[in-house]
Amino acid sequence: MQLSTQNSFMASSRATRVLSLTRRPFSSSSSLKFDAGVSMVQGASRGIGLEFVKQLLEKNDKGHVVATCRNPDASTGLAQLKHKFPDRLKLLPLDLTIETSIQASASSVRETYGHLNLLINASGILSIPQVLQPETSLNKLEKSALMLTYEINAVGPILVIKHMWPLLKVGGGFGTERSTAVVASLSARVGSIGDNHLGGWHSYRSSKTALNQLSKTAAVEFARKKDPIVCISLHPGTVDTDLSKPFQKNVPKEKLFSKEFSVQKLLSIIDNVKSNDNGKFFAWDGQEIPW
Repeated sequence: MQLSTQNSFMASSRATRVLSLTRRPFSSSSSLKFDAGVSMVQGASRGIGLEFVKQLLEKNDKGHVVATCRNPDASTGLAQLKHKFPDRLKLLPLDLTIETSIQASASSVRETYGHLNLLINASGILSIPQVLQPETSLNKLEKSALMLTYEINAVGPILVIKHMWPLLKVGGGFGTERSTAVVASLSARVGSIGDNHLGGWHSYRSSKTALNQLSKTAAVEFARKKDPIVCISLHPGTVDTDLSKPFQKNVPKEKLFSKEFSVQKLLSIIDNVKSNDNGKFFAWDGQEIPW
């Protein structure tokens, strides 16, 4: 049996599984508490990231959104949103593999807005033709695949958090109905060590596990320093995007989510997290996932 057949994108067969953890009563809403704040979506050129930008703009009347990716000019989706929301959307180049570009984007946000209320790390890689494929066996593991996946899925996002940290501290709940700023990084259920029963996908699994640990460690530091920031990890479910497309064949139709549905659910979680949720890992339905 092929691994992708066995696991249905490593998550769908467990999407309705009841864990020995409490389901959170997150409610959906047509508006957001980040009504007049500044939100940043890192990895916004397409897929889930682009949908986050779209919904953040459409569900608020006053809030500003900063959308970053390697080449904003090449994203048709971002160009369309910029045309529709010229005064509320700012596009910035940011390459996760070049820390100076992360620093430059932070400087631009500081100069334009002076603070940040929400940071969403949405970028991630799973496969690249002729370069990277999820490993179905340990003997297919290659150092280059591990290093590339770690760089994009774990190292880059934590560097973004590092450089946006001062802006998030200043932001806190300023200009919003919230008392804290929020950092939300898109992880995956397959990054859970406690929920790993199928193995495989070594690079992707471990990179998301690393992202979870880095996010958790940042959350602990925020709490220790009493910074008004809540830092969480999120599992979006199996979403119909370019990332998942090569692995959708055996995913049941009801377990394959649209970008619109997944982002709506994730924004509901982001909008309703409390200070005591700092450092936690949530699935799209609000259910807490074990580390």
